[in-house]
Amino acid sequence: MSAGDKMKAAAEKATGKVKEGVGKATDNEKLEAEGKLDQAKGAARQGVEDVKDSFKK
Repeated sequence: MSAGDKMKAAAEKATGKVKEGVGKATDNEKLEAEGKLDQAKGAARQGVEDVKDSFKK
């Protein structure tokens, strides 16, 4: 996984955590759901890159 891809995945997961937290705090279900989705996207991106890395070896 390249450094840029790692940063993108981490940023997406972090953004999702913030959105989820703000959504919970403000009782905004839509924002909370967006946060969970962003976290899932970040985890998926990281998973794809891990698979790519395993084939490079």
